Amino acid sequence: MERPEFPKRAVVTGGMPYGNKTLHFGHVGGMFVHADVFARFLRDRIGKDNVVFVSGTDCYGSPIAEGYRKKVETENYKGTIEDYVMENHLAQKKTLDDYKISLDLFGASGLGDTREVHQAETDEFIETLYTNGWLEKMVTKQFYDPKYHCFLNGRQVVGKCPIENCQSEKGYADECDLGHQYMPEELIDPKSTLSGETPEMRDVTNWYFKLTEFNGILKEYVEDIKKKKNVRRIVAETMEESLGAPVIYIQQKYLEQYKAVEDKLPEHENSDLENIKGSFTVSFDELKKREQACPILSNAGIRYRTGKTLVPLRLTGNIKWGVKAPKLEDEEDLTVWVWPESLWAPISFTKAYFARKGMSADEYRKYWCSKDSAVYQFIGQDNIYFYGVAQVPLWIAQQGHDDLSIHPEDGQLQLTTLVANHHILFLDKKASSSGEIKPPMAADLLNYYTADQLRAHFLSLALGNKSVSFMPQPLNPEANTAEPDPVLAQGNLYTNVLNRMIRGCFYSTQKYFDGVLPYGEVSADAKAQAERTILNYEMHMYRFDLHQIINDLDSYIRNASKFWSKNSGNEENIRQTLIDAFYMVRVATVLSHPIVPDGCEKTCDYLRIDREKFFSWDNIFKDIYELIDDKENHKLVELKEKEDFYVKHPSQFRQD
Repeated sequence: MERPEFPKRAVVTGGMPYGNKTLHFGHVGGMFVHADVFARFLRDRIGKDNVVFVSGTDCYGSPIAEGYRKKVETENYKGTIEDYVMENHLAQKKTLDDYKISLDLFGASGLGDTREVHQAETDEFIETLYTNGWLEKMVTKQFYDPKYHCFLNGRQVVGKCPIENCQSEKGYADECDLGHQYMPEELIDPKSTLSGETPEMRDVTNWYFKLTEFNGILKEYVEDIKKKKNVRRIVAETMEESLGAPVIYIQQKYLEQYKAVEDKLPEHENSDLENIKGSFTVSFDELKKREQACPILSNAGIRYRTGKTLVPLRLTGNIKWGVKAPKLEDEEDLTVWVWPESLWAPISFTKAYFARKGMSADEYRKYWCSKDSAVYQFIGQDNIYFYGVAQVPLWIAQQGHDDLSIHPEDGQLQLTTLVANHHILFLDKKASSSGEIKPPMAADLLNYYTADQLRAHFLSLALGNKSVSFMPQPLNPEANTAEPDPVLAQGNLYTNVLNRMIRGCFYSTQKYFDGVLPYGEVSADAKAQAERTILNYEMHMYRFDLHQIINDLDSYIRNASKFWSKNSGNEENIRQTLIDAFYMVRVATVLSHPIVPDGCEKTCDYLRIDREKFFSWDNIFKDIYELIDDKENHKLVELKEKEDFYVKHPSQFRQD
């Protein structure tokens, strides 16, 4: 099997949770566990000093400002908005620690030293875009509530998404809760969340990134990632949806009104008006013409939907709680829209990580700007637009203005590898903090399961392929408690199967060899089976087929357990049985290390082998004796009676 190549250095990032809430199960099970497993694997695969795993609390933006406002009004909260965000940040960090998410830095874009680094990175990033000619100043419409005498931020306006085929009833100022982007004036039936009334549209001036000019480059990029084995199909498919021409969809019943104003519209083409099935299409060759057509159609009483297309990416706004935008030309006192600045926040966190280590901030360039390195960004499918459609051009625009390439030169900001998961459902329903179906909080799940049990289960759900439901028996009112809890299936592989085998190996060594590891040649069959498993595992990890890793380990560990059960009773051959069994234990432990780290590290410690040697993939095909000095007199740590390497949650023990 041809082995995949991994980078010399790597950054792993996880999508940033908003600072207005604690973490629900989707944050952890739908993204952070997957990112952590891959980061842990890379540390074993390319060396822990070559991997940086960062994420942080997304402190700014309208969801946080609105959440704080409501908390003050409804709960008489006395703290500042910084206090509010800090409380949520600390709660998020504790939950991630409890789930053993091994972040090198979990920062906060608006707090402490990471705030200062992020402000400096924002200034540099935006000023480079301006210098390279990729920003334009635009006067656009923004929602204004005359009753409250204020402009409304993104979450203080709610309407219906105007994008064709989108059923979202939670369209905000310029994006819906499903990630569709549109111009504010396109939002259908907008209402102010402050007054409940229809807001006015007033002119505001902001800086926009010329995203529409990157249509060709984005199409080239999409074709390129379609060929890559380590980029999921959903990434290319979702990005491609946003690269269509600017179109408007009009229902058949408005045909006569359309014909009455057809000549007033900017130059356009329409679909076959003689054979309309439901609706017809009006197409424009540029976005500005479509935007000019919209008020003409509205004034004629025509309801319409717009198609997905590239729109200018707003960089600044007037919300007070935000990263300050650099002063450009005569525009000042602006803040940066949260989505763009959250894209380069992982760069800020990487710089802050090296600064905390007393190293130069430029150390980040070895990771973000080197062809020897790679950045892996784990996200949910709803965020593909920003991390793909928006981020790719933003990164390329840092190159300059001419001769742009989707394959940056060494020293330039490299494009990242997006690892997008589908939705993780709850009891077969899509749950969200703002919806009718509330998701369970990640911290609360630890009242029923261990972190290892949940990590293994979340990994098994194959979220890279499709949306899958999380069905925890204790939280499912319709569950049949006479049947096994589906969440425990993968955890049982460790708490039952592997745990039993490791204990048996230790107890037999103590019984027959006074606790000294039996020395000898591992059988050819044991080595061949291990090699196949290792190579399959490595390829699945490269492709982010993380559920297949669980399948590989399930087969390997159960076969190893069967081998032990079949041969451990034969005292005459116990030496060879233990030699092969300990080799199988070692392989299973190394491969399981990213998933259930604590039990694996305890196994390594009880074998009295240096962790770095034991888990390093430089030694992956070596037998256990090549990792120790005194091969014939290597004594193991004594295993006490009923002592476990992998443990169940206390609630899972029968109360007799």
